[in-house]
Amino acid sequence: MMVFITRCWKSWLPSLMLGWLATAVLGFGVALAQAPTGGTEPPLLRLERSDEALWLSTQLQFDLSPAVVDALHKGIPIFFVAEADVLRERWYWTNKRIVSSKRQFRLAYQPLTNRWRLNILSGEIAEPALGLALNQNFDSWTEALATVRRMTRWKIAEAADLAPGARYLVAFRFRLDLAQLPRPLQIGTLGQADWSVVLGSEQLLEPESGK
Repeated sequence: MMVFITRCWKSWLPSLMLGWLATAVLGFGVALAQAPTGGTEPPLLRLERSDEALWLSTQLQFDLSPAVVDALHKGIPIFFVAEADVLRERWYWTNKRIVSSKRQFRLAYQPLTNRWRLNILSGEIAEPALGLALNQNFDSWTEALATVRRMTRWKIAEAADLAPGARYLVAFRFRLDLAQLPRPLQIGTLGQADWSVVLGSEQLLEPESGK
């Protein structure tokens, strides 16, 4: 009887393993299908090259989750970071970074005035430097967020940084910066899709015509 049981177990084992594997794969596929995408789309970039500088404009498409909005209403500032790298194409090696630009946004609720304050700063945000930032007040967080989404003629490079006859690649990135949240909230949001806002896009900048 023991031999019979052992042989039956061995004969059923491959079928059981295949069943478990199929169930796991199916479950993983369902999890991916149900995973939130955040409603983000790759941004379209508009580049303008003049005798003074290189300008970037874009309209970002993203929404904030209820968890982020709730944190804002509780008085927790939320930070966003936009970065743009200008790379020179090289056929013999990896692209060379010519210049990098960063713009940061700090969105916060002011309960005393029942208004929303947006600070926009080039480079790193530090509390003493907020007085040097562009400061705007709004009646609602949706109005402030619309300003964050819309970037118009952001100077990402000086004209002197760009060779007239060279072709460049502009790499743009935008994200919600979890590193600037309060430490307990950083730990609580680790790996949470509700706190993930990441967009990126690349666009070629052709050489100037006639030069």
